[in-house]
Amino acid sequence: MKKLSEQLADLSVRAKNAEGAAAAAEKEARDKVAARREKARAAATAAVEKVSQDLKSTGESVAKDWSAVKAKVAGDISALKTNVAQVKRQSDAKLAAKRADLLEWEAAMAIDYAIASVEQATLATLDAIDGRLAAEEAKRAA
Repeated sequence: MKKLSEQLADLSVRAKNAEGAAAAAEKEARDKVAARREKARAAATAAVEKVSQDLKSTGESVAKDWSAVKAKVAGDISALKTNVAQVKRQSDAKLAAKRADLLEWEAAMAIDYAIASVEQATLATLDAIDGRLAAEEAKRAA
């Protein structure tokens, strides 16, 4: 998995590319906009499929990890009753590490979802521009 900073940089690049694609499409002929739309559609589909696959592949392991965390917490509570000070320090460190892992995974999924959203926004923008060009063509033909 990429570092979160790398994923955020990727998101930034994709958002900037979406902005550039929209600006360029507004100045292009309809056939070029249609080609750009098809490219955006393929990128959006690939991004959504990646997020879906990531969720499927990690969903089971996350559920298992969550069950393990819950079981660990229950065990730690029992241990705390017998040796509060020592066990609490060990438990806090382990739980903090598990929580950090879970939060990093959630952030990575949110970034992947944002990337897919940007790709879909690019496609929606190009669809709108193409629709406007088609309407203008129809008006001129009438």
